[in-house]
Amino acid sequence: MRTLADVDWERWSPAVRATLLFVVRGGRILLIRKKRGLGAGKINGPGGKLDPGETPLAGAIREVQEEIGVTPTGVEQRGEIRFQFTDGLALHGCVFLARDCTGRLRETDEATPCWTAVDRIPYAQMWADDVFWMPSLLAGRKFSGRALFDGDALLDQCFETLPADHRFEP
Repeated sequence: MRTLADVDWERWSPAVRATLLFVVRGGRILLIRKKRGLGAGKINGPGGKLDPGETPLAGAIREVQEEIGVTPTGVEQRGEIRFQFTDGLALHGCVFLARDCTGRLRETDEATPCWTAVDRIPYAQMWADDVFWMPSLLAGRKFSGRALFDGDALLDQCFETLPADHRFEP
């Protein structure tokens, strides 16, 4: 697999369902430096795998609470991404935007949190596909996309903006 066309998207089925959640307020975005697991060492939003029977919204909120100690508020799903890795991992990610959070930020074994100015997002330290969809997220637009990775290397990607009234499937 070297391009998105090499993946049978009609039969594609994710082995993992996961979430990402970004709190954006006052011109700043809450990011984490991930300490372990997929993407260890990268900067990202808090998130992780869904528990059996858990909705993406519930999982996104739980992951933020577990990883950095705050509870996001004003949460809306803004995107979905189908990730395919050349090693066979297929991951469906639901991306959420929150307008605020309550509680006290804390570092955990999973992540180190940090507020960053929206105009200074460190894309070079993030997954390589983030630069293609993050502007839509920050503008409040809904999006959908696919990304093909070989380890950390982005081989191909395709993202599109969705209509404002688009409803994501649970």
